Amino acid sequence: MPRSDRKNRAAARQPQVIEVLDFFQFYGRKAFRLKQISKELGMNTPAERQWLLETLEGLVAAGKIAFKFPDQFSGLSKESKASEQGQKRNVLTGKVDFVNPKYAFVVVEAGKVEVKVSESQLNGALHDDTVEVEVGKQNRGGRHPEGRVTAVLQRSRDTFVGRVEISARYAFVVPDFRKMFYDIFVPPHELNGAKHGEKVVVRLTSFPERNKKPEGKIERVLGMSGEHQTEMHSIMAEFGLPFEFPKDVENEAERIPDQIAEKELASRRDFRKITTFTIDPDNAKDFDDALSIRMLDNGMTEVGVHIADVTHYVREGTLLEREAQNRATSVYLVDRTIPMLPEKLSNNLCSLVPHQDRLTMSAVFVLNQEGEILEEWFGKTVIHSAHRFTYEEAQEVIEGKSELYKKEIHLLNHLALKLRQRRFAEGAITFETIELKFKLADDGTPLGMFPKERKDAHKLIEDFMLLANKRVAEYVHNTRKGKQEPAMVYRVHESPDPEKVRNFAGIAARFGYPMKLDAGKLALAFNKLVDSLEGKEEQNVLQSMAIRTMAKARYGTEPLGHFGLAFPFYTHFTSPIRRYPDMMAHRLLMHYLKGGSSTDKEELDQQCKHSSEREKRASDAERASIKYKQVEYIRNYGKKVFEGIVSGMTDYGIFVEMTETRCEGMVRVSDLMDDYYEFDEKNFRMVSKRNKKHINLGQKVMVKVKGTDLDRRTIDLTLLNPREADDF
Repeated sequence: MPRSDRKNRAAARQPQVIEVLDFFQFYGRKAFRLKQISKELGMNTPAERQWLLETLEGLVAAGKIAFKFPDQFSGLSKESKASEQGQKRNVLTGKVDFVNPKYAFVVVEAGKVEVKVSESQLNGALHDDTVEVEVGKQNRGGRHPEGRVTAVLQRSRDTFVGRVEISARYAFVVPDFRKMFYDIFVPPHELNGAKHGEKVVVRLTSFPERNKKPEGKIERVLGMSGEHQTEMHSIMAEFGLPFEFPKDVENEAERIPDQIAEKELASRRDFRKITTFTIDPDNAKDFDDALSIRMLDNGMTEVGVHIADVTHYVREGTLLEREAQNRATSVYLVDRTIPMLPEKLSNNLCSLVPHQDRLTMSAVFVLNQEGEILEEWFGKTVIHSAHRFTYEEAQEVIEGKSELYKKEIHLLNHLALKLRQRRFAEGAITFETIELKFKLADDGTPLGMFPKERKDAHKLIEDFMLLANKRVAEYVHNTRKGKQEPAMVYRVHESPDPEKVRNFAGIAARFGYPMKLDAGKLALAFNKLVDSLEGKEEQNVLQSMAIRTMAKARYGTEPLGHFGLAFPFYTHFTSPIRRYPDMMAHRLLMHYLKGGSSTDKEELDQQCKHSSEREKRASDAERASIKYKQVEYIRNYGKKVFEGIVSGMTDYGIFVEMTETRCEGMVRVSDLMDDYYEFDEKNFRMVSKRNKKHINLGQKVMVKVKGTDLDRRTIDLTLLNPREADDF
């Protein structure tokens, strides 16, 4: 019950015992002093406080509430409450998804149950906290039951990044995190030298309570809000990304010898005289994969997929190993890389630079002209790359504009095409997501924004990396001895939830793209949709929605297959410089090549879970940096009118992707002035109450920028009618 309601009731009549019981039922086992309870209940006169004290003592004596020495009262334990009520409460455990300032969902069992909880019933829980939620009535007119949080079991975070606002007597930090809807109060003595308008890292000293903001202390000052370096550091701090390597880790890396011992070279299969090269982005600083190619006398082709042998240098039990395991992945922001390994390794010893001997782990295949595998071999090798291609340079060879290693590149491209065709024929899905690339000035200002192109040179490398990942996983799986399943790190992508697929199919049908969801032919249905969307304005919107329909790929020890690639067994083997699971796969492969028995699966499971969580964190940070630069870029357009497409909607607004810039902004329902609009969740559209006009997903619209918020990385748009658009 809101405090204001309790005050009004107390003022209108004599206090009632039911109000006191209601208070403790809401707060559960949390303890309060008499003064706090009287303030919350609006019982502030001496007579009311005396009545309250007597009532509390009576409830304690009756076993309705508990007394905690020396002067606090609390509700009963949940076991006692359930016993008293004579029935078991419907209490679930889940994670908080804080949707907007008014309500959140508690997501239970990986999204199978979503309980809607109003802000007043969250009991101080914040986004992503693990909580107990008591489920009550079904949300009237909606799909979700309602409930209230009875206990916060685990906090997801206690530090936030934000802009500090300082007045004469107090200060607040306004968090950047879009799902943190409380400003954080900071006492003057906890400012740590921060100045008004600076970005800071603040650690919570108390979490939100009813009618009370969270409090905190400033731990780090990042710089003035709006400056490029400050904002990038803010994103790093927001997602808990490291700013540098610990000194002892750097020192351990520096002590690794630059020279390769002759004994080590002699123990490996030697590819140094076989044509080998790398193909990478033009701005790449580390090269962790290379291809070798050799035409055999029998007309077959030997292709070697050579991967930096990181585990030769990063030994188990070392500081380097523990740091790599903790980071689990490199992170790529718009202007920098936060590497998993120190530069001595990532850009030097483990980078397959041209004209240097390098130690590698390899998957070597003998293929016929149809790309069928006739022989395969896995093991430790040494290579000597003859050339470093950029994707653009390799593409020029494919298109006949360059003669450099022409025969080898064309043969590799031919074989890659055969591998790709077979993969799609076996049920792989052909989603092609659009990645944005920025042109930045020296000070970080975005000068341009354009989609990254994916041509045959990109696909060539991808196809051979997929082949190596697939075959390594299959090899390990097939080493099983009797009933014992060999422990392995798999890249798992499970089949999508049927209900999500049906919902998406309904949306696609409203766009004019019906899907046949026949059993066992789901991939075919998605691929036909992708083909139909090629070049259409709604392509990016529908493809993005289709991808969100899919399960999230993760790491695990069970070979559950990869739905998107249509592989029954798949691992990550080809990027150990930037992914810790690849290092794990290298070690396991060598263990089984030497005849080892299965290793401890429980420990691997924990490492897989940690790596999956770190991967998600890295992805979220990368998206945040892209979104920040999009907002910074778009704010320079002023009142320019954009054509866009409705890309999503909620009950408080519609999202519009501007076609020219690929930036997404929001038109808030409160800004739709021609009528009062309501969200029709079932049909995924906005409907005006008076004129019954519809705003549908995928609808073309004209918008202009109303405002931008760099701190929250949001763009507010105004929806224009055709006449208004012509005026600009």
